[in-house]
Amino acid sequence: MSPTPMNPAWKNTPSGKLRARGLGLPFEGICGPHNAITDVAGVSVGYATLIAGDGALVQGKGPVRTGVTAILPRPVETIHEPLFAGFFSLNGNGELSGTHYIEETGKFGLPITITNTHSCGIARDATIRWAVDALAERYHDDFALPVAAETYDGFLNDINGFHVEARHVIEAIDAAHGGPIEEGSIGGGTGMKCFGFKAGSGTASRRIGFGGEEFTTGVFVQANFGTRRHLTVLGKTIGADPDLPQMQSGAPDKELSSIIVIIATDAPFLPHQLKRLARRATFGIGRTGGMANHGSGDLFLAFSSANSDFDSGAVRTVRFVPDEDMDPFFEAVVQATEEAILNAMIANEAMTGRDGNFAPALPHDAVRRALGLAE
Repeated sequence: MSPTPMNPAWKNTPSGKLRARGLGLPFEGICGPHNAITDVAGVSVGYATLIAGDGALVQGKGPVRTGVTAILPRPVETIHEPLFAGFFSLNGNGELSGTHYIEETGKFGLPITITNTHSCGIARDATIRWAVDALAERYHDDFALPVAAETYDGFLNDINGFHVEARHVIEAIDAAHGGPIEEGSIGGGTGMKCFGFKAGSGTASRRIGFGGEEFTTGVFVQANFGTRRHLTVLGKTIGADPDLPQMQSGAPDKELSSIIVIIATDAPFLPHQLKRLARRATFGIGRTGGMANHGSGDLFLAFSSANSDFDSGAVRTVRFVPDEDMDPFFEAVVQATEEAILNAMIANEAMTGRDGNFAPALPHDAVRRALGLAE
């Protein structure tokens, strides 16, 4: 498998924000052309971002620092077709809907949405509304159990103001596209923080050769977890540095933290194998210093776009990689999860939210110094 030619999307987001590779971080593995979950053919990502107001919290009015992320696992014209999937909860202090059906049948369908904790229900319901309107024939008299997930943004956002509406969810789904995607404080990641720094949405991918074929595994995270002193970048613990900028609180930080990890692959896997794949996100999080604290909802979903014939009424045939040959794919998930988390922090800026609560950006020069990289 030959390396992908250098792509500007490895270094910068579409808006020009510096990504971890642009900072010079020497990651392991070979990434896809955009180093994003969208490197898996057919997968697209869309956002709706809500930022308004400053100053003291007035419930229902703001300040608002929130949004919705939509991940479409298939193109819209085939979005109703199910995919094999697997779910893993490292720590269950959070929500990811649809998991009972995934555990029961090993599959799911429709867009995945990620938002703040108190908007998870409306994201789920609005996804069904979108399906009923956009796919009228398919969902005229059927049921839907879409995946909706959340992390807590109440440190910066008026989370009890319920500012995310059905129209914002549909906006994110309709905005979904392939290719390079934005990272940082955007979509559901708008109000999130990680290790005491501003964080949010991040992505990365890896290419894997097996059996004479080339496959892609992509990861998307909504990162909102971790204790400052544990922050680790490529093996260097940098969070304890007293010179790093600190968070400022005009209102208490409830230290409610979580991470959602969505793993997409075009490699053929069965549901139990996708659960195994999802479980490996644990190690990518651990590389950055995450420890699945009590208050953290660390919830991971993996899906494969490789098999598509799920119609009832006949015996079906599927392809799969043998369990004994999954190690390179496990490694890809670990590597891409670690990089996606760091992208969520590095491609970001400081943010002030409700009551003057402040989340600083991770200083790029501090990362370079810790790793001995040239300025």
